[in-house]
Amino acid sequence: MSRSSAEGVAAAARTAADAAAPGNWRRAGLAGAAIGVIAAGAAAGVAVERLTVGRGMRKKARLALDAAGPYGALRGTPGTALADDGTELYYEVDDPRGEGTGTVPAIGGQPSGESRNGSSAKGSSANGSSAKGGSAGGGGKGKPRRKLFGRTATPPVTVVFSHGYCLNQDSWHFQRAALRGLVRTVHWDQRSHGRSARGSAQADGEQITIDQLGRDLKAVIDAAAPEGPLVLVGHSMGGMTVMALADQYPELIRERVLGVALVGTSSGRMGEVNFGLPVAGMNAVRRVLPRVLRALGSQAELVERGRRATADLFAGIVKRYSFGSRDVDPAVARFAERLIEGTPIDVVAEFYPAFQDHDKTAALQHFAQLPVLVLAGAKDLVTPSSHSEAIAALLPDAELEIVPDAGHLVMLEHPELVTGRLEDLLGRAGAVPPTTVGEHGRTAQQRGR
Repeated sequence: MSRSSAEGVAAAARTAADAAAPGNWRRAGLAGAAIGVIAAGAAAGVAVERLTVGRGMRKKARLALDAAGPYGALRGTPGTALADDGTELYYEVDDPRGEGTGTVPAIGGQPSGESRNGSSAKGSSANGSSAKGGSAGGGGKGKPRRKLFGRTATPPVTVVFSHGYCLNQDSWHFQRAALRGLVRTVHWDQRSHGRSARGSAQADGEQITIDQLGRDLKAVIDAAAPEGPLVLVGHSMGGMTVMALADQYPELIRERVLGVALVGTSSGRMGEVNFGLPVAGMNAVRRVLPRVLRALGSQAELVERGRRATADLFAGIVKRYSFGSRDVDPAVARFAERLIEGTPIDVVAEFYPAFQDHDKTAALQHFAQLPVLVLAGAKDLVTPSSHSEAIAALLPDAELEIVPDAGHLVMLEHPELVTGRLEDLLGRAGAVPPTTVGEHGRTAQQRGR
């Protein structure tokens, strides 16, 4: 049985208000699912068609999809960068020279999409080593000069991928697969996400800011790519992180960056986004959301239990707010669900206020002389394509690509198209020659067509 959007908003508001009541863990789970995904690429209310299949059958189907779609299994040479507040940031390097391009077990034996950054992880190393900083698989000194794609590479071009809110580095799975062997890449987990440690400053009560994420990215670059030219790629919060880096380190952009890709992101005015809800309903949600998030964040264990118990509702919300087309590969939809559900509710609560304060419009000027790709899904309900159009309007030489049948996770929904545009950007920046996306850059559903 389906609900209207208005009824969904009202129900979510009532559920959220009840979430703080002791013992209401199932209701807390519903609120956690709805509100957790509004911040990650969702909304507090949604029309959801109830499945007629039994819960046990649905659970078996999810397990089968996890086994059928090995998305997020790619691993590279691990490393750890140290942020300015002491937070350890996990990254991996894929190098076409044969360094860090293997598939290795997930850190700690955890599958992709599961977080290792719980409260007890503060200060722990993501890769089990005591090393802090330093390059992993980097262009080490003393190596002979060599030609890479028609240009002398000492060190080579490095493409740095920054992921979005409530995701992790594995959200770039298809692009990572397609670019392996073509160019050196760095994938990292933002603080409190994926395999990076919980933000030390946040554990001490300091509010997270987009500027802090920009400094985190600088720490990762210093550790994983201390020398040589760079191409910066960011999705959603990752794009904001790239803007914050430019705002605080314009000399880095000027001296080392060859090109920039901003995917499904915004330079500001996120407080005006209505997530596809009626204006009146969204205004009501905005009034209570910060207070409800704080309440849910203070009862993280309770909410996580509830979120697991309401997996079907959670999956429906994730699909609606992540994708724009009807025929998304079920294994990809399940992969997105795993990525988002791996983010603890207290992390969701910590990060959400930062987006309301985000304004990096002025920082875009630092990209004006560079090849820039601005790409978004036309059906993105989280960072609407109008925000990408606004960015492109300030960068008249940028390539603007609005994908008609795509939502917020456009790089998972249309991986071949996104990878192709990234390869075009790398070509324009002089980092790689023109190439063709291979089979490894497509989803299982696309390969079957």
